Amino acid sequence: MDKRIVLFADGGDSWHRGRLLRAFRRAGVEPVVASLCDVDVVIEPGSWGLRIPGLRGGPPDAALVRTVAGGGFEPVTLRLDALHALSALGVPVVNPARAIERCVDKAMTSFRLHLAGLPTPPTFASESPDRAESHLRRALERGETLVQKPLFGSQGRGLRRLERGDALEEGEGVRYLQRFVAGDGIGYRDWRVFVIGGRPVAAMMRVGRGWITNVHQGAACHPVRGDSELETLAVAAAAAVGAEYAGVDVIRDADGRAFVLEVNSMPAWRGLQAVTEIDIAAALVEHVLGRAATGGAGDDPG
Repeated sequence: MDKRIVLFADGGDSWHRGRLLRAFRRAGVEPVVASLCDVDVVIEPGSWGLRIPGLRGGPPDAALVRTVAGGGFEPVTLRLDALHALSALGVPVVNPARAIERCVDKAMTSFRLHLAGLPTPPTFASESPDRAESHLRRALERGETLVQKPLFGSQGRGLRRLERGDALEEGEGVRYLQRFVAGDGIGYRDWRVFVIGGRPVAAMMRVGRGWITNVHQGAACHPVRGDSELETLAVAAAAAVGAEYAGVDVIRDADGRAFVLEVNSMPAWRGLQAVTEIDIAAALVEHVLGRAATGGAGDDPG
């Protein structure tokens, strides 16, 4: 298959990068692997606008974003600029910058889920410590428990459960507070559904030793098949943020009602792969090559 594909992946993600490389090669494609840290914006006569290490002859046919390295505001902005530029050139980017921006920002994820009419826990985010403290106090007086999360965060790091007598942490100047969903009473568990191209391809239940059920925090993974309610909700959540692939986290409350907690636009799947027969990397590569064959749709206007 004569397709020019760029895989944006950083060096610390060797397991996922290796799985994706093998899947591309089985499909007859040798992708260019590059870090977004090494992409330059080049505006000069004869340039198509970017310089991607290892890529020759103009824009690629498609790009798959596995990782965007963290850093300061300006470096991260430039990395996302490269993805926006590719989309503006009509290159299919999986996932596009707009989806990544929406998902990495928990407040915007919550807003997009709410805008789409999807069930998600009540949320409050503010720069004001006074308004955040007032919100916390009212919630605690109603007998609720809140979770304080970093606005930008992953893998279950930095989460705090707030009950009577607890105070907010200052964080990075923003207080993001979400109502704690106690679960359905069967231990600490939630669900991760992996969505690709509008289809639920695999799912698992995560059972934690404590209330944080992230795999990186020691949760155990169990296979889940055929839960149509969770699958339908996950597909709708991925669409709400404009993600072509996503790991969608869902929890059920004591009454069995499902709520979307988060949508991850660059999800890891090592734990999920251990409990499913579906080759997730192969499914993702198939989607990317299909997008390369049909062409891009330009920038997401939403």
